Amino acid sequence: MLQLRPILFSIGLMLCTIAAAMLLPALVDLADDQDVWKTFVASSVVTFFAGGLLVLFAYDENPPRMGVKEGFLLTTSAWLVIASFAALPFLGHGLDYTDAYFEAMSGLTTTGATVMSGLDKLPRGILLWRALLCGIGGLGIIVIAILMLPFLRVGGMQLFQMESSDKSEKVLPRAFELTLAIAAVFVGLVLVCAFLYTWFGMTGFDAICHALTTVATGGFANYDSSFAHFESHAIHWTAIVFMILGAMPFVVFIRTLRGDRTAAWKDVQVRAFVGFLISVSLIMALWLLFTRNISFFDALTLSSFNVTSIVTTTGYMSDDYTRWGNFAVGVFFLLTFVGGCSGSTSGAIKIYRLQIAHMLTRSHFLHLISPSRVVTLTYNGRRLPADVPFSVVAFLAIYFAVVGLFAVIYAGLGLDFVTSLSASATALGNVGPGLGEIVGPAGNFVPIPDTAKWALSFQMMLGRLELFTVLVLFRPEFWRS
Repeated sequence: MLQLRPILFSIGLMLCTIAAAMLLPALVDLADDQDVWKTFVASSVVTFFAGGLLVLFAYDENPPRMGVKEGFLLTTSAWLVIASFAALPFLGHGLDYTDAYFEAMSGLTTTGATVMSGLDKLPRGILLWRALLCGIGGLGIIVIAILMLPFLRVGGMQLFQMESSDKSEKVLPRAFELTLAIAAVFVGLVLVCAFLYTWFGMTGFDAICHALTTVATGGFANYDSSFAHFESHAIHWTAIVFMILGAMPFVVFIRTLRGDRTAAWKDVQVRAFVGFLISVSLIMALWLLFTRNISFFDALTLSSFNVTSIVTTTGYMSDDYTRWGNFAVGVFFLLTFVGGCSGSTSGAIKIYRLQIAHMLTRSHFLHLISPSRVVTLTYNGRRLPADVPFSVVAFLAIYFAVVGLFAVIYAGLGLDFVTSLSASATALGNVGPGLGEIVGPAGNFVPIPDTAKWALSFQMMLGRLELFTVLVLFRPEFWRS
């Protein structure tokens, strides 16, 4: 039987945490003598009241243990409910609830798409709130990906199951310890990133905000021009490094800190991820070198920053890459689908699924050439579980089907084809910028209909829930199991 009390209790605790976080930007605005601090305090009170009611209602001295069904429902409903309350502070800054919800969902899912303009002139409190949403969402995404999704058998995530009967798969013996370790690594990366940003010329406030959104691969910036506002190459290369670190498996960091110095190098998806970034960045640097009158180092910096930003689904920009030529536009559209590693803050398809898809394609051709040949599929030195190939193929099929379906929906709402397709791809991949004047790196989501914004918000959530965890909820067989 489905247990609702632990789900309500967990959501209540999350809301109380969000309410406490709202007080930080309130203090910043109060220190700046900005009256908008009252908006944050009022939002905090409302959120804490709602969360407290859920906690009191669902509290049980001997709470029932949550199973797979409860896990599915919690991971889905938590995004919807938290975004609903996280949107409240935006209402005091001139946004209607549709735009406020879109902005909150974009931050929590670390997508980085925004409906807000004039960021350079906004109060510091609202800028900090946007960054905090990315930080909170990024950390929550990692925890869900590592602790929950492997058990839900979602698109090959069972490869990274941390608490199975196989003791060798355990990084740490208990899920609570693993969660604390992940949080410690996340906070450590944010602090180091903020220190380096400050060292290379950012203000302390900008450094904190951008460190949160860099490590969380969230992409919210404090300026309309994003990272083009900062002219320092050192700042751009710092962002490149920490975007890459944010898109790597956090379990690898934990293993490294516990003495396994070669953990990252031994992980085949990390090697493939870094190799892919280097290769594409060099190709685009050469393209810029031959098409624009700039030095090789400038070309390499521009290409590495923007390629890394899109592949890691961060969404920063240091230049409008849609003006680099048709070749560049095609490359960046394809990069929208790639993503980083499993167990990271990045979104999209992710490297390991592409690796497995390549293995399946290769084995199929080998079987066609030699039908009697037995091909054993292995990943990271271990044989693939029997259900992983089907899960990955199913995930890819559903992923592209959802991109196409929502592209048609956006076109039906009046958006042009390029905007519809790229908006659908970037929303589902949690990338942020797309192509075209409206959702491109130099545009924003303001001109689109409210219906499209709600659809985009739903797509962003789907992307963060590994897409078809939500679809499973609508299968009667799941609830009868």
